[in-house]
Amino acid sequence: MFASLAVASPSATFECKERIIAAPTTDHRVNERIRVETIRLIDHEGNQHGITTVREALVMARNMDLDLVEIAPTANPPVCRIMDYGKFKFDEAQKAKESRRKSVNVGLKEMKYRPKIGNGDFDTKTRLVEKFLAEGHKVKITIMFRGREIAHPELGALILDRIIERVEGKGRVEAAAKSEGRNMIMVLGPDKKGKPKSAEAGDSPEAPAPAVMTESAVVTETAVVTETEES
Repeated sequence: MFASLAVASPSATFECKERIIAAPTTDHRVNERIRVETIRLIDHEGNQHGITTVREALVMARNMDLDLVEIAPTANPPVCRIMDYGKFKFDEAQKAKESRRKSVNVGLKEMKYRPKIGNGDFDTKTRLVEKFLAEGHKVKITIMFRGREIAHPELGALILDRIIERVEGKGRVEAAAKSEGRNMIMVLGPDKKGKPKSAEAGDSPEAPAPAVMTESAVVTETAVVTETEES
């Protein structure tokens, strides 16, 4: 009976250790927590030191006032690197935080216009569209028609053309204009290729262009609306 217990006990201990070693963890094994005898070592400058013992690698790390970190535990032998583990953890946390911030913020916004929108409202709404695009969002532009306006889709197309002119260099058309019931829909996305060009050109060339384009478009739109009301 005692003999069977003596045989079973080491086996059980071995199996328990194997489970601990193989268990997944979000942290790296550092310094004395590294349980293997030999490793493949990389120093803090990225130089390969070949296969060495953990004891020798720990001495090297302590002499540099750094840590020995197991970065590839499944390799044979495991790969360890000498580094400042505290700084490494901080950098990883910052990268994860930035990744979460970008994934949460980026989405689809919507801006609604009317075919007979005034200049002030148009400028206010379009500035918001530019802001959304600059933040990396996609923007759904909706032109809402009422009553007899639905018979004149060219009025909505005129508004969309004005918006496209205003956001040039910041946004691009991802989904062309189409009619959905009494609405006209278009989707804009950030123009990543256009941003460097606008940055190199500066702000001054952009300022006069929208004013000229908007004034011309307003005159055309007013003429069309007046003609429609008279008919």
